[in-house]
Amino acid sequence: MTTDAVVSLDYVELGARLLIAGGGIGGLTAALSAAAAGQQVLLFEQAAEFTEAGAGIQVSPNGARVLHHLGLEEGLRALAFVPASAEIRHWRTGALIAESPLGEAALARYGAPYYHIHRGDLLTLLATAASQHPGIELVKGARVENFEAGDKVTLHTSRGSWTGDLLVGADGIHSVVAKQLWGEAAPTFTGNIAWRALVPKSNLPEGLVPPKTGVWWGPGRHFVHYYVRGGELINCVCVVEKPGWEIESWTEPGDYEELKADFAGWHSSLQQLLDGADRQSLYKWALFDRAPLKTWGRGRVTLLGDACHPTLPFLAQGAVMAIEDAAVLAASLSKGWDAPQALRVYEKLRRRRTRAVQLGSRRNATLFHLSGTRAWLRNLMAKPASGRTLDKLYRYDALNAL
Repeated sequence: MTTDAVVSLDYVELGARLLIAGGGIGGLTAALSAAAAGQQVLLFEQAAEFTEAGAGIQVSPNGARVLHHLGLEEGLRALAFVPASAEIRHWRTGALIAESPLGEAALARYGAPYYHIHRGDLLTLLATAASQHPGIELVKGARVENFEAGDKVTLHTSRGSWTGDLLVGADGIHSVVAKQLWGEAAPTFTGNIAWRALVPKSNLPEGLVPPKTGVWWGPGRHFVHYYVRGGELINCVCVVEKPGWEIESWTEPGDYEELKADFAGWHSSLQQLLDGADRQSLYKWALFDRAPLKTWGRGRVTLLGDACHPTLPFLAQGAVMAIEDAAVLAASLSKGWDAPQALRVYEKLRRRRTRAVQLGSRRNATLFHLSGTRAWLRNLMAKPASGRTLDKLYRYDALNAL
């Protein structure tokens, strides 16, 4: 296909011609979902290859259900790790505060498993499936510049321009599409910075880290760890209230001694875990919050994932919300409505849920870091509150949202 001029082809037999800006987890899932629903998809990724700078993510049953529907179950089971449960523990003593069963219990309760997976592994799985689908064309090395929308949508990129029936901006927290629609979103620094690191299991004493999601609550900070790569690596995410450092980047190297100092006095098993960390995998970034958008799209253009509802990592739902978006978008496009109507239905179905997750994640940022009497009361209520929250999250079925 030529890329030095506007390209417009007739895809009436295949349904709407869908342009997707952004080849991350949300964009690729949207491409696969829409193509499975009979759309012709062109996806534009600014990088030369599909790569993911992040480490691990958690894919709860509400996201796994969609990925299985797309035929990715075998690949997920080969690459991911299925935790037996999620534990919340006291930062210093290690006392168990609450535990939620996962593993077979989650599969039986929700009809889909709970996965831990390396972001790069999931992205590769999605990109491979998309590259093999006859209804999807992947255009790499194409940085999105702007768009024009009327009876059709023309997307201008660094590799040329393409015309389609609809445009979905899945281009992340600094979305070019969102900026053209609504201007630059005003982020607010939360006062938290996050560390992430990978720890090879071979660097640790046998049995130090159980096959579970580990969450440790402490005053002004918390620590999360879980297995990825089928149990070969432990992904660590450590969040600390620390003003004065506000770089919002996934690839900013972190200082190991600073991380150790931030968690000095925490439980001995966490000290051993940090001692085994791969220093080359250590990064830190500032956590910024953004208010939920009142409107996502206009006419034939809409948004998806972090472009419209960037979420703090305190419910482990950021990537899963983008996966859900993709399924609901595809279902809306399959109903035979005109493009603007389909996008309005998609937004109406998704905006309330993603707003609730955004705000719930924001609340947890405070809840996890309580101290004194407030922490004691939080711990007392943690188990029943956790069960209600997880049920509401995990039972949602994006495949049948319409």
